[in-house]
Amino acid sequence: MHTYEINIQLERLMSAIKDAETGQRGYIITRNARFLTPYIYSRDKVNTSFITLKKLTADNPQQQENLQKLFKLITLRFVSFENCLKYSDPKTYDKRKLDNHMFGGRILMENIRFKVDEMNDIEKTYLKKRLKIYDAEISLSPLFSISLFLVALSFILLAYRQISRDFERLKVFNKRLLISSGLIAESESIGNFSTWQWDLDADKIDYSDNQFRLLGFEPNSFVPSKETLLKFVHPDDKDAVAKSIDGIIENKQVPFIYYKIVRPDFEVRYFKTTGKLVTDQQGSKILLGINFDITDEHLLNIELQERNKELEKSNKELASFNHVASHDLQEPLRKIQTFISRVSDADKEVMSESGKNYISKIESSAKRMRVLIDDLLLFSRTNTTKKEFLKMNLNELLDNAESELAELIEEKKAVIRSNKLPKLSVIPYQIEQLFINLIGNSLKYSRPDVEPEISITSEKVSACDYPEIVDQSVKKFHKITFTDNGMGFDPQFKETIFILFQRLHSKTEYPGTGIGLAICKKIVENHKGHITANSNLGEGSVFTVFLPD
Repeated sequence: MHTYEINIQLERLMSAIKDAETGQRGYIITRNARFLTPYIYSRDKVNTSFITLKKLTADNPQQQENLQKLFKLITLRFVSFENCLKYSDPKTYDKRKLDNHMFGGRILMENIRFKVDEMNDIEKTYLKKRLKIYDAEISLSPLFSISLFLVALSFILLAYRQISRDFERLKVFNKRLLISSGLIAESESIGNFSTWQWDLDADKIDYSDNQFRLLGFEPNSFVPSKETLLKFVHPDDKDAVAKSIDGIIENKQVPFIYYKIVRPDFEVRYFKTTGKLVTDQQGSKILLGINFDITDEHLLNIELQERNKELEKSNKELASFNHVASHDLQEPLRKIQTFISRVSDADKEVMSESGKNYISKIESSAKRMRVLIDDLLLFSRTNTTKKEFLKMNLNELLDNAESELAELIEEKKAVIRSNKLPKLSVIPYQIEQLFINLIGNSLKYSRPDVEPEISITSEKVSACDYPEIVDQSVKKFHKITFTDNGMGFDPQFKETIFILFQRLHSKTEYPGTGIGLAICKKIVENHKGHITANSNLGEGSVFTVFLPD
């Protein structure tokens, strides 16, 4: 067959060239353009045959080489055709050139025939070899048939053995299936849900046993249908459920449907239904659905809503209290500080030592009260004010924080080093306050007679590297680290220091309200980040802030 196909294509090739040659001669003799039709289409026929021959001889280098030579000869022959047409045209007629090209074309045609014959001879040689192989194979046919029969018999015996094993496994699987069905039925009962199937082509609905129980009946107490289901639906939801059922038939899908049903004992239950359209092996469209009895969840949601209302009311009262505590208290405090400031040094000179001591304690307490109220206002501000995020260069916010603390930095002779911080979408005044509090904390708890050194570094990290710290829904974070050489603290308090009003030292040792680090934590949480602290006594502290990219 392979040899036959090659021979056919070679014949088609020769036929196309002959048609072109005949058409060309007819046109030269008659000057009738109809004779050029075979010539015009011959190139496409030649190309088609050549492509087919190239595929057929792909595994034969010798024939591939002959094919390339043949194609070159054919190309030259078509060039000869074009020259003959050119010099036969009355406008460009040249008898000598026409004769030369006509004679050259005849020689090219003979070479083409010779090359085609050569390829055919090679294929005939291959055909003889293949026939010998075929004859040898035919002689083995009886032996091959017997062998095939024995192999087939062996396969039949093996198949029988495998079928027997499969049958035993099928028994085991059927047993497991029965157990699984029982477990599913128990799961439906425990989970307070049921399943159903609706064959849309046959308009047949099947309920699981628990569906009947959820409706207040024993299994298979009635024939499931659209009409019987609507009988149980609460009058308030009947129209909505009916429209949803019609939508299922039209759209072939089941969105979440929430409705109430009334049991025969007049108990109202809350249901949620959903489903999915599938097509079985026979092509039938079947809706698989699940019904959930969400009565307990519904009642719990009502209770939660009531509690939320109470919580909102409590929050409003707390906000009012915070306003009174943070604002209204400032007026009497301001008067106390004003009157104390009016006590002149001359007045203090005539006072007793105990009176001077009392005045000093009142002044100190008033200052602490002022700091406490200001810190409370700042903490409240981080909770209640509008959180407007802006794309900011954190280096600018750090510079602002250092300017705010310039007097204390100069007093402590502190050295602050920082590398380049990123640009992030942040609440600017809160991040600036964060930097103020962290740097101020390092300055406050510096070691005596040791100049404070604070290092601020930044790097981009992956959330997966800190699975126990940061939110894994955000892939990248900027880790900003504040390291100082201060007095440090006991590592057992690394969580406690971020709690509101928690202090590690008495107010006489170090001034403060215990709110600063709590404000830092609240600011970082407002940015969906995280803050940690690590330290050892006498070894300085390290505060690490993670801000999402």
